[in-house]
Amino acid sequence: MTANKLTKWDVVDHLKTEEDMALYLEACLEENDPALLAASLGDIARARGMAQLARDTGLTREGLYKALSGAGNPSLATIMKVMGALGVKLHAEFKPAHAG
Repeated sequence: MTANKLTKWDVVDHLKTEEDMALYLEACLEENDPALLAASLGDIARARGMAQLARDTGLTREGLYKALSGAGNPSLATIMKVMGALGVKLHAEFKPAHAG
């Protein structure tokens, strides 16, 4: 019997295009989880290059890794600064009212 070799799956390996990144972020936003939003922005930042994002935002790489981890709790200002540097634009829409 041969042993299977497993490798750790990383979403960053699949975020190749801006469309991939937008669809991933949109799916994460649908979960309505602030920690997941921060982590997904962190994944996109890693796919694009964390060092460049640090330069673009004026934040440290270490600070960005911490803030954009699932355990981080970034301020809205940090989220907005990261989104601006990544070129991410969010829009708002009302969801249909629930019946009953």
